[in-house]
Amino acid sequence: MSPVDGDGRTLRLMSWNVNGLRAVHKKGFLDWLAGAAPDVLCLQETKVSDGQVPDELLNVAGYSAYFAFPERKGYSGVALYSRTAPASVACGFGVEEFDREGRTVVADYGDFVLLNSYFPNGRSSRDRLRYKMEFYEAFLEYACGLTARGRHVVICGDVNTAHKEIDLARPQQNSRLSGFLPEERRWIDRLLQEGFVDTLRMFNDQPGQYTYWDTMTAARERNVGWRIDYFFASESLAPCVTGAGILPEVMGSDHCPIALDITLPERPAAP
Repeated sequence: MSPVDGDGRTLRLMSWNVNGLRAVHKKGFLDWLAGAAPDVLCLQETKVSDGQVPDELLNVAGYSAYFAFPERKGYSGVALYSRTAPASVACGFGVEEFDREGRTVVADYGDFVLLNSYFPNGRSSRDRLRYKMEFYEAFLEYACGLTARGRHVVICGDVNTAHKEIDLARPQQNSRLSGFLPEERRWIDRLLQEGFVDTLRMFNDQPGQYTYWDTMTAARERNVGWRIDYFFASESLAPCVTGAGILPEVMGSDHCPIALDITLPERPAAP
């Protein structure tokens, strides 16, 4: 896709691990959404099952809502709020082992395919680390399959890994913990090698850019954090990326929202 000169339509996409949709709702989520007014909002770790979403969160004025529900209650889950209904929406990417945990929503907007995903955390056990790495492999295969078919792709969500030392406050102390293990970081290397771009680093190469802080140690007040939430864009779409950033001032979760602006060519008028 060529860069957009002059007229074009700009979309603001936002992504946020809310660490419980009902919990963040009680902290003013809908007021925040009305003020932020993104065109597309991707949520992770919603922790809601089918039938547990309050009506006011299912029917938000101006948005269509889509949920990937986990089989296990109070765990995982992702959601998508969109001003424009996508051409198609799928919950999961076709691997039952991963899809049953409600970790991915795939939305086809025509101009691009959006993959909103909550990647597994590997800290609890060796089995969960293995599961995380297997999820990584299956996800990468799916994303690369889309680009191989000529699709422009946006990947967003909580990847649960900091890529480089600049992406966390204390790299040496965390070098043996899941979230900053060499094999996890190499997967992000491979994602970039396969033709995806870390959009924040297109605009901001500074340290201290974090999206997650441990609540038990008041780490947010000291900005002792991790950047584990990302927007990646396929190289074919990167020329249309006009902005990317982090919103650390937004409270309500142990993560903060991130944003991506893309400016797409105007579609020709219908005859």
